Amino acid sequence: MAAPPVSADTSPSPLQSTVAPDVPGRPAEQSETASEDRSNAGSLDRLLPPVGTGRSPRKRTTSQCKSEPPLLRTSKRTIYTAGRPPWYNEHGTQSKEAFAIGLGGGSASGKTTVARMIIEALDVPWVVLLSMDSFYKVLTQQQQEQAACNNFNFDHPDAFDFDLIISTLKKLKQGRSVQIPIYDFTTHSRKKDWKTLYGANVIIFEGIMAFADKTLLELLDMKIFVDTDSDIRLVRRLRRDISERGRDIEGVIKQYNKFVKPAFDQYIQPTMRLADIVVPRGSGNTVAIDLIVQHVHSQLEERKLRWDMAALASAHQCHPLPQTLSVLKSTPQVRGMHTIIRDKETSRDEFIFYSKRLMRLLIEHALSFLPFQDCTVQTPQGQDYVGKCYAGKQITGVSILRAGETMEPALRAVCKDVRIGTILIQTNQLTGEPELHYLRLPKDISDDHVILMDCTVSTGAAAMMAVRVLLDHDVPEDKIFLLSLLMAEMGVHSVAYAFPRVRIITTAVDKRVNDLFRIIPGIGNFGDRYFGTDAVPDGSDEEETASVG
Repeated sequence: MAAPPVSADTSPSPLQSTVAPDVPGRPAEQSETASEDRSNAGSLDRLLPPVGTGRSPRKRTTSQCKSEPPLLRTSKRTIYTAGRPPWYNEHGTQSKEAFAIGLGGGSASGKTTVARMIIEALDVPWVVLLSMDSFYKVLTQQQQEQAACNNFNFDHPDAFDFDLIISTLKKLKQGRSVQIPIYDFTTHSRKKDWKTLYGANVIIFEGIMAFADKTLLELLDMKIFVDTDSDIRLVRRLRRDISERGRDIEGVIKQYNKFVKPAFDQYIQPTMRLADIVVPRGSGNTVAIDLIVQHVHSQLEERKLRWDMAALASAHQCHPLPQTLSVLKSTPQVRGMHTIIRDKETSRDEFIFYSKRLMRLLIEHALSFLPFQDCTVQTPQGQDYVGKCYAGKQITGVSILRAGETMEPALRAVCKDVRIGTILIQTNQLTGEPELHYLRLPKDISDDHVILMDCTVSTGAAAMMAVRVLLDHDVPEDKIFLLSLLMAEMGVHSVAYAFPRVRIITTAVDKRVNDLFRIIPGIGNFGDRYFGTDAVPDGSDEEETASVG
């Protein structure tokens, strides 16, 4: 059974299971669920671009981390731990809760395989697979000794931390981030590191005791029991525990006869009556799986978990600009630099030079909104000087890739030892929805003042998603500062309405976006002009093609 398929925030971390076609993407670490597919690792080479010896012309790219193996491989597509859906509406709040499927059944009944088949057949972009195996309780020293001798009952309801399971599933259904323990079956203990997992359109929760708690049952929108013959389950358990968990055959059989089989008869099999659907023969019952998929599709259609760009565009027309907006004073110098970087004839070198100057001014301006307190120092002449010092704990910069990372040097230049995080948000070209594909945030970011950086903001969709991610990591809304060289009024209103305590700081605000949500008069595609990459034919802004504003 699978451990939660995500990475911790302290390292580059794709975010949760995504069903995607077999095309180059941002795959993530394999979980234990995918151990049976490791033999296919060699075939992944075809997903990577060929390595050449010569230098090819620069092309439009988006900053990405090093590719890692995919989570799951299926016959038709790869399921990645990557991305996060637009779980909120134009008001910054969640429209509908995710659809939660519970998969119960005996040990080694094929629950994980059935879950994978459902994921593949659903063909929806955002699915989380959560395993009950991650939620075994921490054992005492005496229990550890019993487990080492195969004398501890891991198939009893008391072996699981139901309070943590319930709180985790509640948060996932609300689209919030959660921390998932990682259980080591070899040592019968939780590992030191936990993993971060995000909500999705569909959550599949599987485990032997998936239906053993009344409160947990109420969180499940659909309950499926996988019914497999006991002899088949025993053979599968022998193979798994010996090859994957380092057990010996005598110990596995002893544990099965003493704990596993009695627990199934007493606690697991009776829960079959609570299931909405019973799947005999497990993964071999394709008819049952097809019926399950049809029902889930109908439920998702009713919930309409979609991003409404039109509603976002029309929500705040003709409103005055919010008080949380601060625009850098338009001095002749500032206006002169805008004239240069907006000019389509400006060379790349000049574009970079004057953009950096504006970024430095913007950062300096933004720092004036940080909290300061009185402090007294002594000068070299032995005199006291009453001045000001930063009243917070720490400043962290978070750039929205790729254009936002161009602002990092300016922040580092004025904030000594500043910590930097990154977020990648891109548009799904089929749905037009913003999707979170990657993040790397420093530890304990919840205590910091966070400067969120993106060079241009048109609709505000990407900025809203980035703010939502920071809030999910417990950063207070009033400690978030959104900085951008250029914003459209639409983007300003969208962010301010959804998050009224976020400070918005820019060097200029343009009044319009066109029908394709591009800033007018605008600045062009900032990333292409800065990095010298090939622009798309329509000359769209960076955030529209890479992150929807």
